[in-house]
Amino acid sequence: MLDKIALILTIIGGINWGLIGIFQFDLVAWIFGGQSAIISRIIYTIIALASIWCISLLFSNRVEASQAKE
Repeated sequence: MLDKIALILTIIGGINWGLIGIFQFDLVAWIFGGQSAIISRIIYTIIALASIWCISLLFSNRVEASQAKE
């Protein structure tokens, strides 16, 4: 469950970076009152921590549940 939450947050962060790169529009800053607003900084930090968590997914050797039942 934590893996899926981290992946969703990382995707949201990627979409935000895509908006910044293509349109120079920071959605998080726009919603929460600028890049230096405390809530924006908290959101950025949560997404960064989720991204760091997703690094561990690259190195995990977990077997899918459907494969484990066979």
